[in-house]
Amino acid sequence: MTADAARPTRAVVVGGGLAGITAALELAEAGVRVTLLEGRPRLGGLAFSFQRGELTVDNGQHVYLRCCTAYRWFLDRVGGTALAPLQDRLDVPVLDIAPANGPRLGRLRRSGLPVPLHLARSLATYPHLSLAERASVGRAALALKGLDLTDPALDDTDFASWLRAQGQSDRTIEALWDLVGVATLNATAPHASLGLAAMVFKTGLLSEAGAADIGWAQVPLGDLHDTLARKALDAAGVRTELRAKVAGAVRAADGSWRVETDGETLEADAVVLAVPQREAHALLPEGALDAPDRLLEIGTSPILNVHVVYDRKVLRRPFFAALGTPVQWVFDRTDSSGLQGGGQYLAVSQSAADDDIDQPVSVLRERYLPELERLLPAARGAGVRDFFVTRERTATFAPAPGVGRLRPGARTRIPGLCLAGAWTATGWPATMEGAVRSGLSAAGAVLTTLGRTHDHPLQEAA
Repeated sequence: MTADAARPTRAVVVGGGLAGITAALELAEAGVRVTLLEGRPRLGGLAFSFQRGELTVDNGQHVYLRCCTAYRWFLDRVGGTALAPLQDRLDVPVLDIAPANGPRLGRLRRSGLPVPLHLARSLATYPHLSLAERASVGRAALALKGLDLTDPALDDTDFASWLRAQGQSDRTIEALWDLVGVATLNATAPHASLGLAAMVFKTGLLSEAGAADIGWAQVPLGDLHDTLARKALDAAGVRTELRAKVAGAVRAADGSWRVETDGETLEADAVVLAVPQREAHALLPEGALDAPDRLLEIGTSPILNVHVVYDRKVLRRPFFAALGTPVQWVFDRTDSSGLQGGGQYLAVSQSAADDDIDQPVSVLRERYLPELERLLPAARGAGVRDFFVTRERTATFAPAPGVGRLRPGARTRIPGLCLAGAWTATGWPATMEGAVRSGLSAAGAVLTTLGRTHDHPLQEAA
Protein backbone atom coordinates (compact mmCIF):
# COMPACT_ATOMS: atom_id res chain seq x y z
CA MET A 1 0.00 0.00 0.00
CA THR A 2 1.36 3.42 -0.93
CA ALA A 3 1.72 6.18 1.62
CA ASP A 4 -0.88 8.22 -0.27
CA ALA A 5 -3.37 5.34 -0.21
CA ALA A 6 -2.85 4.96 3.54
CA ARG A 7 -3.47 8.66 4.18
CA PRO A 8 -6.89 9.39 5.71
CA THR A 9 -9.34 11.53 3.79
CA ARG A 10 -9.27 15.10 5.08
CA ALA A 11 -11.70 18.01 4.91
CA VAL A 12 -11.58 21.60 6.08
CA VAL A 13 -14.79 23.36 7.06
CA VAL A 14 -14.53 27.16 7.14
CA GLY A 15 -17.10 28.69 9.50
CA GLY A 16 -18.34 27.51 12.90
CA GLY A 17 -21.99 28.49 12.75
CA LEU A 18 -24.76 25.90 12.66
CA ALA A 19 -24.05 25.11 9.00
CA GLY A 20 -20.35 24.52 9.56
CA ILE A 21 -20.83 22.54 12.77
CA THR A 22 -23.37 20.31 11.02
CA ALA A 23 -21.13 19.71 8.01
CA ALA A 24 -18.17 18.90 10.26
CA LEU A 25 -20.17 16.43 12.35
CA GLU A 26 -21.55 14.64 9.29
CA LEU A 27 -18.18 14.38 7.60
CA ALA A 28 -16.54 13.08 10.76
CA GLU A 29 -19.34 10.56 11.18
CA ALA A 30 -18.43 9.22 7.74
CA GLY A 31 -14.81 8.73 8.72
CA VAL A 32 -13.34 11.92 7.27
CA ARG A 33 -10.65 13.69 9.27
CA VAL A 34 -12.11 17.19 9.72
CA THR A 35 -10.64 20.52 10.74
CA LEU A 36 -13.19 23.24 11.56
CA LEU A 37 -11.96 26.83 11.33
CA GLU A 38 -13.85 29.70 12.97
CA GLY A 39 -12.66 33.30 13.05
CA ARG A 40 -14.54 34.21 16.22
CA PRO A 41 -13.54 33.07 19.72
CA ARG A 42 -16.66 30.87 19.89
CA LEU A 43 -18.93 28.65 17.85
CA GLY A 44 -22.57 29.32 16.98
CA GLY A 45 -22.44 31.98 14.30
CA LEU A 46 -25.19 34.56 14.83
CA ALA A 47 -27.05 32.43 17.39
CA PHE A 48 -24.81 32.98 20.40
CA SER A 49 -24.60 34.26 23.98
CA PHE A 50 -22.40 36.72 25.83
CA GLN A 51 -21.94 37.95 29.40
CA ARG A 52 -23.22 41.31 30.62
CA GLY A 53 -22.42 41.49 34.29
CA GLU A 54 -24.35 38.72 35.98
CA LEU A 55 -26.54 38.13 32.91
CA THR A 56 -25.93 35.56 30.21
CA VAL A 57 -27.51 37.25 27.20
CA ASP A 58 -28.55 35.77 23.85
CA ASN A 59 -27.73 38.16 21.02
CA GLY A 60 -31.29 37.64 19.80
CA GLN A 61 -34.33 35.55 20.54
CA HIS A 62 -34.34 32.40 18.40
CA VAL A 63 -37.22 29.95 18.13
CA TYR A 64 -37.89 26.89 16.01
CA LEU A 65 -40.97 24.87 15.05
CA ARG A 66 -41.82 21.20 15.30
CA CYS A 67 -41.55 21.00 11.50
CA CYS A 68 -37.88 22.04 11.77
CA THR A 69 -36.69 18.45 11.56
CA ALA A 70 -33.08 19.33 10.72
CA TYR A 71 -32.62 21.65 13.70
CA ARG A 72 -34.28 19.06 15.92
CA TRP A 73 -31.77 16.53 14.56
CA PHE A 74 -29.00 18.99 15.45
CA LEU A 75 -30.29 19.40 19.01
CA ASP A 76 -30.41 15.63 19.40
CA ARG A 77 -26.94 15.23 17.88
CA VAL A 78 -25.34 17.62 20.39
CA GLY A 79 -27.43 16.40 23.33
CA GLY A 80 -29.53 19.54 23.68
CA THR A 81 -33.09 18.40 22.96
CA ALA A 82 -34.25 18.59 26.57
CA LEU A 83 -32.83 22.11 26.87
CA ALA A 84 -34.97 23.53 24.05
CA PRO A 85 -38.41 21.93 24.48
CA LEU A 86 -41.42 22.36 22.21
CA GLN A 87 -44.89 23.46 23.25
CA ASP A 88 -47.35 20.60 23.65
CA ARG A 89 -49.56 22.53 21.23
CA LEU A 90 -49.18 25.81 19.35
CA ASP A 91 -50.39 28.65 21.57
CA VAL A 92 -49.49 32.27 20.80
CA PRO A 93 -51.04 35.08 22.88
CA VAL A 94 -51.60 38.13 20.68
CA LEU A 95 -52.27 41.44 22.45
CA ASP A 96 -53.71 44.38 20.49
CA ILE A 97 -53.55 47.68 22.38
CA ALA A 98 -55.00 49.87 19.63
CA PRO A 99 -58.78 49.32 20.03
CA ALA A 100 -60.66 52.36 21.33
CA ASN A 101 -62.37 50.31 24.03
CA GLY A 102 -59.11 49.05 25.49
CA PRO A 103 -56.51 46.34 24.91
CA ARG A 104 -57.76 43.02 23.61
CA LEU A 105 -56.07 39.64 23.98
CA GLY A 106 -56.48 36.95 21.36
CA ARG A 107 -54.80 33.60 20.83
CA LEU A 108 -53.56 31.62 17.88
CA ARG A 109 -53.65 28.03 19.05
CA ARG A 110 -54.34 24.65 17.60
CA SER A 111 -56.63 21.87 18.68
CA GLY A 112 -56.04 18.14 18.43
CA LEU A 113 -57.98 17.94 15.16
CA PRO A 114 -56.25 17.17 11.85
CA VAL A 115 -55.24 19.77 9.24
CA PRO A 116 -56.93 22.12 8.39
CA LEU A 117 -59.43 21.85 11.24
CA HIS A 118 -56.67 22.19 13.85
CA LEU A 119 -56.80 26.01 13.55
CA ALA A 120 -60.48 26.44 12.69
CA ARG A 121 -61.72 27.24 16.17
CA SER A 122 -58.84 29.62 16.88
CA LEU A 123 -59.43 31.57 13.67
CA ALA A 124 -63.18 31.60 14.17
CA THR A 125 -62.76 33.35 17.53
CA TYR A 126 -59.69 35.46 16.72
CA PRO A 127 -60.79 38.89 17.98
CA HIS A 128 -58.35 40.96 15.96
CA LEU A 129 -60.18 40.35 12.67
CA SER A 130 -63.76 40.91 11.60
CA LEU A 131 -66.02 37.98 10.74
CA ALA A 132 -65.54 38.64 7.03
CA GLU A 133 -61.78 38.86 7.42
CA ARG A 134 -61.69 35.56 9.29
CA ALA A 135 -63.64 33.90 6.52
CA SER A 136 -61.26 35.31 3.94
CA VAL A 137 -58.30 33.73 5.77
CA GLY A 138 -59.74 30.28 5.21
CA ARG A 139 -60.09 30.89 1.49
CA ALA A 140 -56.53 32.22 1.25
CA ALA A 141 -55.22 29.22 3.19
CA LEU A 142 -56.87 26.84 0.71
CA ALA A 143 -55.32 28.78 -2.19
CA LEU A 144 -51.96 28.67 -0.45
CA LYS A 145 -52.21 24.94 0.05
CA GLY A 146 -52.72 24.54 -3.70
CA LEU A 147 -49.51 26.36 -4.67
CA ASP A 148 -46.70 24.29 -6.16
CA LEU A 149 -43.55 25.21 -4.26
CA THR A 150 -41.41 24.02 -7.16
CA ASP A 151 -42.92 26.64 -9.48
CA PRO A 152 -40.13 29.21 -10.09
CA ALA A 153 -42.73 31.89 -10.83
CA LEU A 154 -43.54 32.06 -7.11
CA ASP A 155 -40.10 33.53 -6.48
CA ASP A 156 -40.86 36.53 -8.71
CA THR A 157 -44.05 37.56 -6.88
CA ASP A 158 -44.24 39.39 -3.59
CA PHE A 159 -46.36 37.88 -0.86
CA ALA A 160 -48.47 40.99 -0.25
CA SER A 161 -49.66 41.22 -3.87
CA TRP A 162 -50.67 37.58 -3.80
CA LEU A 163 -52.50 38.00 -0.47
CA ARG A 164 -54.43 41.00 -1.76
CA ALA A 165 -55.39 39.02 -4.86
CA GLN A 166 -56.85 36.44 -2.44
CA GLY A 167 -59.03 39.10 -0.80
CA GLN A 168 -56.84 39.76 2.24
CA SER A 169 -57.30 43.23 3.74
CA ASP A 170 -54.43 45.34 5.08
CA ARG A 171 -55.66 44.54 8.57
CA THR A 172 -55.63 40.79 7.88
CA ILE A 173 -52.10 40.99 6.56
CA GLU A 174 -50.97 42.96 9.62
CA ALA A 175 -52.80 40.98 12.29
CA LEU A 176 -52.19 37.49 10.95
CA TRP A 177 -49.94 36.95 7.93
CA ASP A 178 -47.24 39.45 8.95
CA LEU A 179 -47.55 38.51 12.60
CA VAL A 180 -46.14 35.11 11.65
CA GLY A 181 -44.27 36.07 8.50
CA VAL A 182 -42.10 38.84 9.89
CA ALA A 183 -40.78 36.55 12.62
CA THR A 184 -40.03 33.67 10.24
CA LEU A 185 -39.01 35.52 7.07
CA ASN A 186 -37.49 38.69 8.59
CA ALA A 187 -39.48 40.74 6.09
CA THR A 188 -42.97 42.14 5.77
CA ALA A 189 -45.27 40.73 3.09
CA PRO A 190 -44.49 43.39 0.42
CA HIS A 191 -40.79 42.57 0.69
CA ALA A 192 -41.06 38.79 0.85
CA SER A 193 -40.95 36.28 -1.99
CA LEU A 194 -44.21 34.39 -2.40
CA GLY A 195 -42.15 31.23 -2.83
CA LEU A 196 -40.50 31.52 0.58
CA ALA A 197 -43.65 32.73 2.30
CA ALA A 198 -45.68 29.88 0.84
CA MET A 199 -43.04 27.43 1.98
CA VAL A 200 -43.24 28.76 5.56
CA PHE A 201 -47.02 28.73 5.80
CA LYS A 202 -47.58 25.47 3.93
CA THR A 203 -44.98 23.66 5.99
CA GLY A 204 -45.71 25.27 9.34
CA LEU A 205 -49.49 25.56 9.29
CA LEU A 206 -50.83 23.27 6.60
CA SER A 207 -48.64 20.15 6.57
CA GLU A 208 -49.33 18.51 9.95
CA ALA A 209 -51.41 19.61 12.91
CA GLY A 210 -48.40 20.03 15.21
CA ALA A 211 -45.98 21.44 12.65
CA ALA A 212 -46.08 25.00 14.03
CA ASP A 213 -45.69 24.12 17.71
CA ILE A 214 -42.98 26.48 18.98
CA GLY A 215 -39.74 25.56 20.71
CA TRP A 216 -37.05 27.76 22.23
CA ALA A 217 -33.97 27.37 24.38
CA GLN A 218 -34.47 27.32 28.14
CA VAL A 219 -30.74 27.88 28.52
CA PRO A 220 -28.42 30.40 26.86
CA LEU A 221 -27.90 29.70 23.16
CA GLY A 222 -24.18 29.43 23.81
CA ASP A 223 -24.82 26.33 25.93
CA LEU A 224 -26.29 24.64 22.84
CA HIS A 225 -24.42 26.08 19.88
CA ASP A 226 -21.00 26.51 21.50
CA THR A 227 -20.52 24.37 24.62
CA LEU A 228 -22.52 21.28 23.61
CA ALA A 229 -21.57 21.63 19.95
CA ARG A 230 -17.86 21.75 20.84
CA LYS A 231 -18.29 18.68 23.03
CA ALA A 232 -19.94 16.81 20.13
CA LEU A 233 -17.23 17.92 17.70
CA ASP A 234 -14.49 16.80 20.08
CA ALA A 235 -16.18 13.43 20.57
CA ALA A 236 -16.41 13.00 16.79
CA GLY A 237 -12.70 13.65 16.40
CA VAL A 238 -13.05 17.06 14.75
CA ARG A 239 -10.15 19.43 15.26
CA THR A 240 -11.70 22.84 16.03
CA GLU A 241 -9.65 26.01 15.72
CA LEU A 242 -11.11 29.29 16.97
CA ARG A 243 -9.79 32.77 16.09
CA ALA A 244 -8.60 31.20 12.84
CA LYS A 245 -8.82 33.71 10.00
CA VAL A 246 -8.89 32.06 6.57
CA ALA A 247 -7.12 33.92 3.77
CA GLY A 248 -8.00 31.61 0.90
CA ALA A 249 -8.46 28.10 -0.46
CA VAL A 250 -6.49 26.93 -3.50
CA ARG A 251 -6.83 23.68 -5.43
CA ALA A 252 -3.56 22.08 -6.39
CA ALA A 253 -2.83 20.35 -9.69
CA ASP A 254 -3.32 16.93 -8.08
CA GLY A 255 -6.85 17.89 -6.97
CA SER A 256 -6.01 18.43 -3.33
CA TRP A 257 -6.71 21.69 -1.48
CA ARG A 258 -4.61 24.09 0.51
CA VAL A 259 -6.37 26.34 2.98
CA GLU A 260 -4.35 29.30 4.22
CA THR A 261 -4.96 30.71 7.70
CA ASP A 262 -3.04 33.37 9.56
CA GLY A 263 -1.13 30.63 11.35
CA GLU A 264 -0.75 27.60 9.10
CA THR A 265 -1.48 25.95 5.77
CA LEU A 266 -3.89 23.02 5.87
CA GLU A 267 -4.01 20.35 3.20
CA ALA A 268 -7.34 18.71 2.44
CA ASP A 269 -9.24 16.59 -0.06
CA ALA A 270 -12.33 18.78 0.25
CA VAL A 271 -13.35 22.19 1.56
CA VAL A 272 -16.71 23.49 2.79
CA LEU A 273 -17.19 27.25 2.90
CA ALA A 274 -19.84 27.73 5.60
CA VAL A 275 -19.61 31.50 5.88
CA PRO A 276 -21.90 34.43 4.91
CA GLN A 277 -22.36 35.08 1.21
CA ARG A 278 -19.99 38.05 0.95
CA GLU A 279 -17.25 36.22 2.80
CA ALA A 280 -17.81 33.18 0.61
CA HIS A 281 -17.53 35.36 -2.48
CA ALA A 282 -14.16 36.67 -1.30
CA LEU A 283 -12.85 33.13 -0.71
CA LEU A 284 -14.16 31.46 -3.88
CA PRO A 285 -11.49 30.38 -6.34
CA GLU A 286 -11.95 31.51 -9.93
CA GLY A 287 -14.38 29.31 -11.82
CA ALA A 288 -16.14 27.95 -8.74
CA LEU A 289 -19.51 29.41 -9.76
CA ASP A 290 -20.91 30.44 -13.14
CA ALA A 291 -21.84 33.88 -11.85
CA PRO A 292 -20.13 34.43 -8.50
CA ASP A 293 -21.15 38.10 -8.30
CA ARG A 294 -24.73 36.96 -7.80
CA LEU A 295 -23.75 36.27 -4.22
CA LEU A 296 -23.22 40.00 -3.78
CA GLU A 297 -26.78 40.64 -5.02
CA ILE A 298 -28.28 38.65 -2.13
CA GLY A 299 -29.44 41.39 0.20
CA THR A 300 -29.50 41.31 3.98
CA SER A 301 -32.10 42.20 6.58
CA PRO A 302 -31.47 43.37 10.16
CA ILE A 303 -32.82 42.20 13.50
CA LEU A 304 -32.83 44.34 16.64
CA ASN A 305 -33.32 43.03 20.16
CA VAL A 306 -34.25 45.36 23.02
CA HIS A 307 -33.35 44.00 26.46
CA VAL A 308 -35.04 45.32 29.60
CA VAL A 309 -34.44 44.20 33.18
CA TYR A 310 -37.22 45.29 35.58
CA ASP A 311 -37.02 45.29 39.34
CA ARG A 312 -40.17 43.17 39.58
CA LYS A 313 -42.21 40.67 37.58
CA VAL A 314 -44.28 42.44 34.93
CA LEU A 315 -45.18 39.55 32.58
CA ARG A 316 -46.83 36.28 33.59
CA ARG A 317 -46.53 34.53 30.22
CA PRO A 318 -43.37 33.10 28.64
CA PHE A 319 -43.95 35.23 25.53
CA PHE A 320 -46.54 37.11 23.51
CA ALA A 321 -46.92 38.92 20.18
CA ALA A 322 -48.25 42.46 19.91
CA LEU A 323 -50.39 44.54 17.56
CA GLY A 324 -51.07 48.27 17.50
CA THR A 325 -47.54 49.06 18.65
CA PRO A 326 -44.00 49.00 17.25
CA VAL A 327 -43.29 46.06 19.58
CA GLN A 328 -43.43 42.71 17.76
CA TRP A 329 -42.62 39.81 20.12
CA VAL A 330 -41.71 39.84 23.82
CA PHE A 331 -40.03 36.92 25.63
CA ASP A 332 -39.29 36.30 29.30
CA ARG A 333 -35.57 35.42 29.52
CA THR A 334 -35.27 35.68 33.31
CA ASP A 335 -34.45 32.05 34.13
CA SER A 336 -32.16 31.37 31.17
CA SER A 337 -30.12 34.51 31.81
CA GLY A 338 -29.32 33.67 35.42
CA LEU A 339 -30.82 36.92 36.73
CA GLN A 340 -30.37 37.15 40.49
CA GLY A 341 -32.09 39.20 43.17
CA GLY A 342 -35.61 39.11 41.82
CA GLY A 343 -36.95 41.17 38.98
CA GLN A 344 -37.63 40.10 35.41
CA TYR A 345 -35.64 40.22 32.19
CA LEU A 346 -37.59 40.70 28.96
CA ALA A 347 -36.25 40.52 25.41
CA VAL A 348 -38.15 42.39 22.70
CA SER A 349 -37.43 40.82 19.31
CA GLN A 350 -37.78 43.17 16.35
CA SER A 351 -37.41 41.62 12.90
CA ALA A 352 -37.03 43.59 9.66
CA ALA A 353 -35.84 46.42 11.89
CA ASP A 354 -34.53 48.73 9.17
CA ASP A 355 -35.98 51.86 10.80
CA ASP A 356 -34.49 51.18 14.23
CA ILE A 357 -31.26 49.28 13.65
CA ASP A 358 -28.99 52.35 13.76
CA GLN A 359 -30.91 54.41 16.31
CA PRO A 360 -29.02 55.39 19.49
CA VAL A 361 -29.84 53.47 22.64
CA SER A 362 -31.32 56.62 24.16
CA VAL A 363 -33.80 56.95 21.30
CA LEU A 364 -34.75 53.28 21.50
CA ARG A 365 -35.27 53.58 25.24
CA GLU A 366 -37.64 56.51 24.78
CA ARG A 367 -39.47 54.56 22.07
CA TYR A 368 -39.82 51.11 23.62
CA LEU A 369 -40.19 51.58 27.37
CA PRO A 370 -43.49 53.51 27.01
CA GLU A 371 -44.73 50.86 24.56
CA LEU A 372 -43.98 48.10 27.04
CA GLU A 373 -45.89 50.06 29.68
CA ARG A 374 -48.86 50.26 27.33
CA LEU A 375 -48.71 46.50 26.80
CA LEU A 376 -47.93 45.53 30.39
CA PRO A 377 -49.71 47.57 33.07
CA ALA A 378 -47.46 46.08 35.75
CA ALA A 379 -44.46 47.74 34.07
CA ARG A 380 -45.83 51.24 34.64
CA GLY A 381 -44.63 51.46 38.21
CA ALA A 382 -41.63 49.18 37.86
CA GLY A 383 -38.04 50.31 38.02
CA VAL A 384 -35.74 49.62 35.09
CA ARG A 385 -32.53 48.04 36.37
CA ASP A 386 -30.94 47.75 32.93
CA PHE A 387 -31.74 48.63 29.32
CA PHE A 388 -29.54 47.67 26.37
CA VAL A 389 -29.84 46.58 22.76
CA THR A 390 -28.19 44.02 20.50
CA ARG A 391 -28.03 44.63 16.77
CA GLU A 392 -27.45 42.25 13.90
CA ARG A 393 -27.38 44.48 10.83
CA THR A 394 -26.93 41.54 8.48
CA ALA A 395 -28.86 39.01 10.54
CA THR A 396 -30.35 37.13 7.58
CA PHE A 397 -30.42 37.20 3.84
CA ALA A 398 -33.33 39.31 2.56
CA PRO A 399 -36.10 37.00 1.27
CA ALA A 400 -37.04 39.46 -1.46
CA PRO A 401 -38.72 38.42 -4.71
CA GLY A 402 -36.10 37.07 -7.09
CA VAL A 403 -33.70 35.89 -4.38
CA GLY A 404 -34.25 32.26 -5.33
CA ARG A 405 -32.30 32.57 -8.57
CA LEU A 406 -29.37 34.07 -6.66
CA ARG A 407 -28.97 31.30 -4.08
CA PRO A 408 -26.43 28.65 -5.12
CA GLY A 409 -26.62 24.99 -4.28
CA ALA A 410 -24.09 23.14 -2.15
CA ARG A 411 -21.95 22.00 -5.08
CA THR A 412 -19.63 24.32 -6.96
CA ARG A 413 -18.04 23.74 -10.36
CA ILE A 414 -14.77 22.73 -8.71
CA PRO A 415 -14.74 19.15 -7.34
CA GLY A 416 -14.28 19.02 -3.60
CA LEU A 417 -15.45 22.59 -2.93
CA CYS A 418 -18.93 23.01 -1.45
CA LEU A 419 -20.97 25.83 0.06
CA ALA A 420 -23.10 25.90 3.21
CA GLY A 421 -25.12 28.56 4.97
CA ALA A 422 -28.76 29.52 5.35
CA TRP A 423 -28.34 31.76 2.27
CA THR A 424 -27.70 28.78 -0.02
CA ALA A 425 -30.52 27.03 -1.90
CA THR A 426 -32.13 25.15 0.97
CA GLY A 427 -35.72 26.00 0.04
CA TRP A 428 -36.07 27.61 3.49
CA PRO A 429 -35.73 31.23 4.58
CA ALA A 430 -32.80 32.26 6.78
CA THR A 431 -33.51 30.18 9.86
CA MET A 432 -31.58 27.81 12.10
CA GLU A 433 -33.37 25.06 10.20
CA GLY A 434 -32.07 26.32 6.88
CA ALA A 435 -28.53 26.57 8.25
CA VAL A 436 -28.51 22.97 9.47
CA ARG A 437 -30.04 21.71 6.22
CA SER A 438 -27.33 23.48 4.26
CA GLY A 439 -24.65 21.79 6.35
CA LEU A 440 -26.19 18.39 5.72
CA SER A 441 -26.36 19.09 1.99
CA ALA A 442 -22.75 20.26 1.83
CA ALA A 443 -21.50 17.22 3.73
CA GLY A 444 -23.49 14.93 1.44
CA ALA A 445 -22.05 16.61 -1.64
CA VAL A 446 -18.50 16.27 -0.30
CA LEU A 447 -18.96 12.59 0.51
CA THR A 448 -20.37 11.91 -2.93
CA THR A 449 -17.37 13.64 -4.52
CA LEU A 450 -15.05 11.55 -2.37
CA GLY A 451 -16.85 8.37 -3.39
CA ARG A 452 -18.15 7.69 0.11
CA THR A 453 -21.52 6.05 0.59
CA HIS A 454 -23.62 7.76 3.23
CA ASP A 455 -27.17 7.97 4.54
CA HIS A 456 -28.80 11.36 4.84
CA PRO A 457 -30.12 11.70 8.41
CA LEU A 458 -33.30 13.31 7.03
CA GLN A 459 -34.30 11.23 4.04
CA GLU A 460 -37.18 13.54 3.18
CA ALA A 461 -34.76 16.46 2.96
CA ALA A 462 -32.19 14.66 0.82
